[in-house]
Amino acid sequence: MMSAELSAAAISADPELAKSYRARGWWGDHTLGERVRELAREKPDAAAFITEAACFTWRDYDVASDRIAGALIASGLKRGDRVAVVLPDNPAVHAALVGIEKAGLVAVGIGARAGDREIAHLLSRTGARTLVTHETLRGRPAEALRRELVSRDCGLAHLMLVPDFVTDRSAPITIDGRPMDGSESDAPKTALMGPDQLFLLNSTSGTTGLPKCVMHTENRWFYFHKLAMDAGNFQPDEIFMGAVPAPFGFGMWTSHFSPPALGVPTVIMERFDAHTALDLIERERVTVLCCVSTQFIMLLNAQAERPRDLSSLRSMFTGGEAVPYDRASKWEEVTGAPVLQFYGSNETGTLSYTTWRDSREHRLRTAGKIIPEMEVRLFDPDTLEDITGKSKRGQPGCRGPATCLGYWNDEAGNKKLYTEDGWMLMGDIVEIDADGYLSVVGRTSDFIIRGGKNISAPAVEDEVGSHPAVALVAAVAIPDPVFGERVGIYVVPRTGATVTLEGIVAHLAARGVTKEWFPEHLILVDELPMSSGGKVAKGSLKEDVKRRFGEGR
Repeated sequence: MMSAELSAAAISADPELAKSYRARGWWGDHTLGERVRELAREKPDAAAFITEAACFTWRDYDVASDRIAGALIASGLKRGDRVAVVLPDNPAVHAALVGIEKAGLVAVGIGARAGDREIAHLLSRTGARTLVTHETLRGRPAEALRRELVSRDCGLAHLMLVPDFVTDRSAPITIDGRPMDGSESDAPKTALMGPDQLFLLNSTSGTTGLPKCVMHTENRWFYFHKLAMDAGNFQPDEIFMGAVPAPFGFGMWTSHFSPPALGVPTVIMERFDAHTALDLIERERVTVLCCVSTQFIMLLNAQAERPRDLSSLRSMFTGGEAVPYDRASKWEEVTGAPVLQFYGSNETGTLSYTTWRDSREHRLRTAGKIIPEMEVRLFDPDTLEDITGKSKRGQPGCRGPATCLGYWNDEAGNKKLYTEDGWMLMGDIVEIDADGYLSVVGRTSDFIIRGGKNISAPAVEDEVGSHPAVALVAAVAIPDPVFGERVGIYVVPRTGATVTLEGIVAHLAARGVTKEWFPEHLILVDELPMSSGGKVAKGSLKEDVKRRFGEGR
């Protein structure tokens, strides 16, 4: 854990740990900017990113990131200064992140769907005084966003506008309306920061309350790539599709680090749409799909409506939410691609993972085998004492080469994130079997407590989601004066289907589900609210519960 009192330029991984990780082959010596430059020399005209309408080559990537680096340096920013990025998931966001790294600065990655309050909070928290965005974002002029943020007194001083680089690669870069666009030769040709240093602050997914800022090194994500290569048995000709935006943890390895590390292209979309994604998988012959569970369920539903040729797929990585067994099994049957996952968080990276070698039961019923070098321990969630004896159930903690450097400028947050002796905690309750496979029982904050009985919301979602008329489901606690809480579900029905509470209960009874898990309230909706990271925004649903049912007792 690093001190928030240090200058951002001085924050890095512990030197002794870094040395140890290098000796074991987990970490390396090169930055992503150096890798992009290398690929631009080796295969300049090969695709780095593929969008619905165009191709962005490795040369394009290197030149665009150099232009951004040169403009930032010319603006007078100093090493370690923070620069906020609010861009959709297109090549520009990747060029911006690499350009900021090349300039020796620290990027603050903010989801393109973040609201003004969240953006202002992250600018204030990180001290970022420069914001990088497009001239228009989601139909709104950047100047209007600037005025709103300035009115919130968040410290914003400079607005940097970058083109999307795909429609016009030579369009100017401006800062505060002035062209600041020297040639790519203005960018430094040697790395100004190392892969062990702080290069990115990104936020937690923001499903509840205002997000925290997670401190990242590049080497943690290069290590993650090594695990992904093993999990998916990657080949030199892979074609990725990253459906999760790059500023978020899942999106960082799936579209920002793994593809350049392999030297292969990534198919990306500014906004996820299931039918468009399937069309692109078919057209581009995507081999590795990376998406959160909600997205792959939407893809499966869309495939049923209009089938495509998905035979190119070799693996699908998912996570971020509970993986529903029935839907994941169906995905494997439809595509032939194994469903794989990492268990971890933006903070921890990963504690366990499933691989192509695992049986279907292990792939879909567990979160995979514990990773030895992540030194996983189990704690009592109430006392944070070690779990001893035969019990293998508790709150997991870890430390190892995949972990972040802690939260930026957040002493209270770091106190909750770490145990007193330095283990980083997950917010889940898990079980670990005799063979080392980890299974998630539920989140410590995602239990429904009915009459003193703890009911896992993800487990309810898994069972209800197996109903053939249910497209998407989220389980929440409904306040009750007698039982304290009852099980409620928000359901998006499949097109043309009818969903009733009675039908759901009958379905669960037929499956032999325990009665305590039966939902007692059903709210039908056209769509579920999603956080910037693509997960179901449980915080929004809990607020809706308060409006519908009150605070309870």
